[in-house]
Amino acid sequence: MTRFLALGALYTIGEGVNATERWPVRLSAALRAAGVPLDDPQIIARTGWTTTELLAALDTTSPQPGTDFDLVTLLIGVNDQYRGRGLAVFRGGLSVLLSRAIAYGDGEAGHVLVISIPDWGVTPFAATDPRGAEAISAEIDRFNAAARDAARQAGAAFVDVTTVSRRAAQDRTLLAGDGLHPSGAMYAEWARLILPAAVQAMA
Repeated sequence: MTRFLALGALYTIGEGVNATERWPVRLSAALRAAGVPLDDPQIIARTGWTTTELLAALDTTSPQPGTDFDLVTLLIGVNDQYRGRGLAVFRGGLSVLLSRAIAYGDGEAGHVLVISIPDWGVTPFAATDPRGAEAISAEIDRFNAAARDAARQAGAAFVDVTTVSRRAAQDRTLLAGDGLHPSGAMYAEWARLILPAAVQAMA
């Protein structure tokens, strides 16, 4: 049976939506529909986690390095950005997390997908942030550029969901009721975007 591990924070755990609407769950369903004999995804994520907190969780949470997964996804960094921890801290944490993700993927970087950080700057919640929507979006772009470079250097794939996340500026159905987190409809779009890379990673 094929195994899928999803690492991350609020977006991976699906804050604000039902468990069945989480994008890893939707992606698993799409992979099964494509003929992949896939177990339910193992999700290690929690709302609020930074790169540092995800790493700390992985030190105490199964799986341990050496556990083999056919697909490992990593979507992390929005809380590093939100808390103002800086790009250098994010780069350092992401580098260690990527190494850990590759170890979980049987040492194969090709089994790993790095997912971009969505742009919460377009949400109604961001209107209360003194940094302003443009500054938030620009910083998220810098974080994503660093993530893309890190994925490329490690030999992992990078999938952009940021572009579609920005559609929430005009389409509020893509947001959950709290005006910040993605809705099930948004997560369905992410699963659709991630699916081709996931299939390739498992080939």
